[in-house]
Amino acid sequence: MNRGVEDRIKTDLDQKMVLLSGPRQVGKTTLAKALYPGNSEYFNMDSVEHRLLIQKQAWRRDCDLVIFDELHKVRKWKNWIKGIFDTEGVRPRLLVTGSSRLDVYRKGGDSLAGRFYSYRLHPFSVAEVKEKYTADAALEHIMRFGGFPEPFLKGSEKDAKRWRRSHVDRILREDLLDIASVRNLRSMETLVELLRNSVGSTISYESLSRDLQVSPHTVKQWIGMLEGLYILFVVTPYHRNIARGLIKQPKIYFYDTGFVKEDEGARFENAVACALLKRLHFLEDTAGEKCALHYVRDKEKREVDFLTVRDGRAEWLVETKLADTEIAFLKHFSGFFVKETKSVLLVKNLKRELFLDGIHVKKAGTWLQSLEA
Repeated sequence: MNRGVEDRIKTDLDQKMVLLSGPRQVGKTTLAKALYPGNSEYFNMDSVEHRLLIQKQAWRRDCDLVIFDELHKVRKWKNWIKGIFDTEGVRPRLLVTGSSRLDVYRKGGDSLAGRFYSYRLHPFSVAEVKEKYTADAALEHIMRFGGFPEPFLKGSEKDAKRWRRSHVDRILREDLLDIASVRNLRSMETLVELLRNSVGSTISYESLSRDLQVSPHTVKQWIGMLEGLYILFVVTPYHRNIARGLIKQPKIYFYDTGFVKEDEGARFENAVACALLKRLHFLEDTAGEKCALHYVRDKEKREVDFLTVRDGRAEWLVETKLADTEIAFLKHFSGFFVKETKSVLLVKNLKRELFLDGIHVKKAGTWLQSLEA
């Protein structure tokens, strides 16, 4: 299945190296190998044999592409790949993949500034699979199985649960140890379990710290690690141009919608969050925009689920509902933004689309299918 960025990556590879990051098993290696099938060299840093070949720089110089999978696991990898790029240029082309934010590896060494383009690969979205699924079917499938390729394509509840247990366990027990020394792994596992049952609600570091018997600072640090490993992402409240004071607690969403607690509303909101973040990352990676995903809430607890921001400009206020078409909070907050900011209520089970008092009431699957990336 085409992931929508292949042509852009190939164009960028002709100019600089490309760093491709994203969650483990999201399809990075499959995408990389498909760019130049039959004429690329692949090295995985988890293989001892491959590591030895890397040390010897034993790849063909006449191939179209050299792929370094999980290169961040090599000590001072940034210095090393910088040296290769500076001495050999972009022939053969160089692509580095990582199942973690490549910038979290502070031990990586020197900067690669000016030498690379960066892409983030996300799980499947409704927009990405529109050639094979109707909008409603795609949304239902993502809510049930998540958007990671293996469970999504198999479409089996049993296989999805087995895959998910192995997936999360491997990240916590292997990848986490690559970026930090976490002594209390069981508490980290408990934190993940608490968060997957809190999707859509604001979280309190103080409350979580009491549950886990660690400091609020430690909880915040652990959540940062989980975000760096592409397990979850943090959505913070929007502040500027809102007259009333806003609460400061963040919300947490998971890259794997199928991992969220078995609650239709929570999974629906998570699926929308993933789709919005994926589009914003796409715009950052391909167009150089500065984007952000927020939510809006005031002291009276009036709330809108999401606000997308592009280059400092509020773009979309987005509220999610399973069936209700109440627009009061959207209408309230829309008054705080410039008229160019659009407001939409995404309803999963909607019979007829509406336009009420400047608010778009849209069928969720159809609207999500229209998003870029």
